[in-house]
Amino acid sequence: MTKNQALNTREISKIVFKKGELVKEVEELSGENLFGCYQCGTCSAGCPFVEDMDLLPDEVIRYVVLDRREVLNSKTIWLCASCYTCAERCPRDINITKIMEALRQIILRRKIDYTDVLKIPKKERETIPQLAFVSLFRKNIG
Repeated sequence: MTKNQALNTREISKIVFKKGELVKEVEELSGENLFGCYQCGTCSAGCPFVEDMDLLPDEVIRYVVLDRREVLNSKTIWLCASCYTCAERCPRDINITKIMEALRQIILRRKIDYTDVLKIPKKERETIPQLAFVSLFRKNIG
């Protein structure tokens, strides 16, 4: 873990929510009903980046529902490429991509930014999938 990553982890751990506030904020930002997820794992089974994630997409939903704010430290929400495979396959029609975006927004709205490409070490940039960079730039451009 680099010094910047350690600093960001500490900043994220300072984000305080009242009991149940995390799920309320995610639902408000995403427009999705997280309690509709019955943890079938279909979203995780179809995700092209699941091997690199520290939490599976269905686990991210479970963490939010259980009000476990350590989900905001997960690299999974930053690895989501917004390909919508999970959303297309979900039997409950939950758009997990919107949930991942909502979690990123919660962090970014508190001025904690993981998307500064120039701060990522060159060696690490070479290992990041190109699709992740394309998604990043698409999100930042609007």
